[in-house]
This record gives sequence, C-alpha cells and structure tokens, in this order.
Amino acid sequence: MMSVKYAGQCLCGEIRYEADGEPLFAGNCHCKDCQRSSGSAFIPAMMFRADDVVIAGAVRYFAHAAGNGHTHERGFCPRCGSQLFTRLSRLPGVLGIKAGTLDDASRYVPQLDFHAASAAPWDAMDPALPKKPGPAQG
Repeated sequence: MMSVKYAGQCLCGEIRYEADGEPLFAGNCHCKDCQRSSGSAFIPAMMFRADDVVIAGAVRYFAHAAGNGHTHERGFCPRCGSQLFTRLSRLPGVLGIKAGTLDDASRYVPQLDFHAASAAPWDAMDPALPKKPGPAQG
C-alpha cells in the first residue's frame, strides 16, 4: 500500500483501504436506508474517485434498490460485518467510504447534512452544517 492522505480498515483488520486524493464530497446521510444499515442516526460518508482508492481484502457487496429507483451497494467485511464502502449506480466511477472506518477520523470534515427530512427525532445534528431535506445532489 502507498503513503496516502486517507486510510482505514474494518473492525477485524481483514480489509484495509487507502485513498490518494481529496474527497469529491463529504456529508452526513440521514436517509432511512442509512439508518437501518448502520443501526444509527446517520452515515458519515466521503465520496472519492474509485480510481483513487486501493482496497486490500475481499469486500462483499449487498445491492439494494433505493427509493429513487437507483441501485445502492454497501460494501462490508464478510468476517466482522463492518460497513466500509458504498457504490451508487447513479454515480459510476465514484466510491463512498464510511468515515467511521478511517484510521484518523479527524480527516472527515462534513459539508452538509442531507436527507435531513428523514432524520431520527433524537438525532442532534450540528447546527453549523447546512441542511438539505432530500439528497445531497439534485
């Protein structure tokens, strides 16, 4: 693996990744699918050019039809179950990384809370971040 700005791994260490580039976008998704898949209030996501990310280990993907009709694939470690990545059919060539899996979590700087209309009532969102009721784009 190379010397990079962003690196991380799953809970058991079976899967490691490195991203050599800046994220195209970083934000907190509060959609119901992200709540269900994470078991939490939101998923902190960073989107990178897929070509800028090197993955070591065998990631397993679960494909799910999102409410907008597009396919959303969540990549996880088949050994420990940690959710690491996201692939969206509407954004080919882009790979999402779950910020909680970063070795240095301080590298994550969210720009936006999106799908805020479906945020859990107990979610204490950062009031300084812009809020978008629906998706981050569109």
